[in-house]
Amino acid sequence: MEQTEDHVDQVVRQWRAERPDIDPSSMGVIGRISRAAQTLSKRHRAVFARHDLQPWEFDILATLRRSGPPYRMTAGALGGASMVTSGAITNRIDHLVSRGLVTRETDPDNRRSVLITLTDAGLDVIDRAVTDHVSGQAESLAALSPGEQDQLAALLRKLLLSHGDTPARTQAGVASSRR
Repeated sequence: MEQTEDHVDQVVRQWRAERPDIDPSSMGVIGRISRAAQTLSKRHRAVFARHDLQPWEFDILATLRRSGPPYRMTAGALGGASMVTSGAITNRIDHLVSRGLVTRETDPDNRRSVLITLTDAGLDVIDRAVTDHVSGQAESLAALSPGEQDQLAALLRKLLLSHGDTPARTQAGVASSRR
């Protein structure tokens, strides 16, 4: 017999019984988004671990990889894409340099800027990891038809846009570092 109620249904039902003066239906949406994010995050971490990567390492390597050849960005652009402080990005880059996954060099065109580039080893690791990651994501969404996946993506996009989640950063950090 197929389960038709989830944990959030129980929570909403309890609130309706205890506080009939409020409408807890928004809890149904937000609660499911939160629980889905936790579940998916756990699955992502497992995929990354198979490739000896932390989620933040995957994030940085994937950002460099999708920037296109030569897979190079300024440290500032990487920090902006990762939404971490400059100090945090410096520590993360140091770690990835020590693992041989990226290199760091001063930008010859702007000595105040540092260029971070994927190494061949970094490219190999991220290509294998992203293949498994995408496969895992497809598996995570297998309960939804392609049309339902499109509909869910459109609704979530609309929600995120309403909260100001837009590509705020230009690609200047990427474009200026391509050679």
